[in-house]
Amino acid sequence: MNAHQSLAIGQPIERFEAISPAADEPEAMVRFAGISKTYPAYRGKPGVSALQNIDFAIPRGSITGVIGRSGAGKSSLVRLINGLEKPTTGRVIVDGRDISALAGRELRLAQRSIGMIFQHFNLLSSRTAADNIALPLEIAGWTKADIKARVTELLALVGIADKHDRYPSELSGGQKQRVGIARALATRPSVLLSDEATSALDPQTTRAILDLLANINRELGVTIVLITHEMSVVRQLARDVVVLDAGHVVESGHVADIFTHPKHPITQSFLAEVIGDSLPVSLASRIVAAPSAGGQAVIRLQVRGAGAGDTLVARLARELGLDVSLLSARIDEIGGQQVGSLVLGIPLGIPGEDAVTRTLAFLSQHQFPAEHLGYVA
Repeated sequence: MNAHQSLAIGQPIERFEAISPAADEPEAMVRFAGISKTYPAYRGKPGVSALQNIDFAIPRGSITGVIGRSGAGKSSLVRLINGLEKPTTGRVIVDGRDISALAGRELRLAQRSIGMIFQHFNLLSSRTAADNIALPLEIAGWTKADIKARVTELLALVGIADKHDRYPSELSGGQKQRVGIARALATRPSVLLSDEATSALDPQTTRAILDLLANINRELGVTIVLITHEMSVVRQLARDVVVLDAGHVVESGHVADIFTHPKHPITQSFLAEVIGDSLPVSLASRIVAAPSAGGQAVIRLQVRGAGAGDTLVARLARELGLDVSLLSARIDEIGGQQVGSLVLGIPLGIPGEDAVTRTLAFLSQHQFPAEHLGYVA
């Protein structure tokens, strides 16, 4: 029994025969084993291979981001986790149970341990906030007294205790999503699926909702799976990330590792969207395509760990004999570790390509992802 379940009130939790985890994944909450998913041809439309050769695990108690463009296979992955779809091949193990093998009442009972929050909230307009949260408990057969106590507890948890009797039309987007999160937590799930849950929200509200999810993970120990196309969401909340493209896992690992050493082009494109605004306007406006006498080449790179930027600048000066300037620096905490985006000025003369080539070769040799942005006078 999870820690958050042992403190809960209400109905007893049904048990299923557990499947022993793989030896190298003793703490996996969700495990995809040899998964493929193909949708058959329908009304003249050809069949679609949505997922292929999927093998990865989501650690128990973690916050894991699954990121991909539209059509990458994210929605299919979610529907496999909550049992709404069956894989064409392979198994989906959730909390030790092969959910892909369940059907009927056994599947419905298993689904109570998997909460779901949606992009567009999916609240019933005819029900108050409290009644929306109560709905899955009513379906599960809880008593009225237990439902009332649980709903009160959840409204307080998500920070809208004063919205008990408000209807969805009377709530802001952020408040609606808090109701959706409370409803998803109602039956005390061990896994919480967030399917683009912040995509319809403004940036400030998004940050507040992500902070709430982090608190839920910390306080309740719920495993959270973030399905998103926004690397900024992964950066703020997740510890691990899985990158999907065309139905394949193209990259996965700790978020800080992926941010500092992205290997696949799709991952690099996601990161470009996040770090693209890291360049100060005053500097960006000065960058040109061609070098000039007495100018500098502008190189942007990613570093990891406290003090790594200062150490790198010193090494460039010492080992390459270059008088490197730090033009800009941005430090973030990503996945519990410090990750920096540095913009360096490399002195050069016309044509100056030798200094740029040597610097980029040095950075590549020491596994610092870098790009040459241009030149400044």
